[in-house]
Amino acid sequence: MWKDRLKEVIYILENSNINEIEVRFWFRKIKVTKAPPIINADPDTLSKKTTIKEKEPSIKVKEKEDTQAIANLFTVRSPMPGTFYAASEPGTKPFVNVGSKINEGDVICIIEAMKIMNEIQSEKNGTIKEILIKDGNPIEFDQPLFVIDCSE
Repeated sequence: MWKDRLKEVIYILENSNINEIEVRFWFRKIKVTKAPPIINADPDTLSKKTTIKEKEPSIKVKEKEDTQAIANLFTVRSPMPGTFYAASEPGTKPFVNVGSKINEGDVICIIEAMKIMNEIQSEKNGTIKEILIKDGNPIEFDQPLFVIDCSE
């Protein structure tokens, strides 16, 4: 059955001026691309890129430092669509703030989905570096919610 759906998606893509289609069937995600994206570049910008390549050694040192810092960061993503709540009740203290130290299993927020309040627990130990969603905002599946610094 899913092969028939895939054939339909390919047929739609071939008979339209759309370059890419992404379809989700239950827990499967199908992405079909007709042609790779075309990048228009001016000759002036290409010559600037060659001058940047000449200075690569100094850039690589910074990249290594940045990748070490990024390697210690963990992004908490939403396991479901719904409404984000930072506290258990309106007007009360939020579960976490920027700079809060958390342990694995600590409740860090609540997501309301279909009138059910789902407590979201931390998957790692660390410190909250960023809160990416405001209280009461709707969220999507797999949307980033928090950034945790796990370097400690």
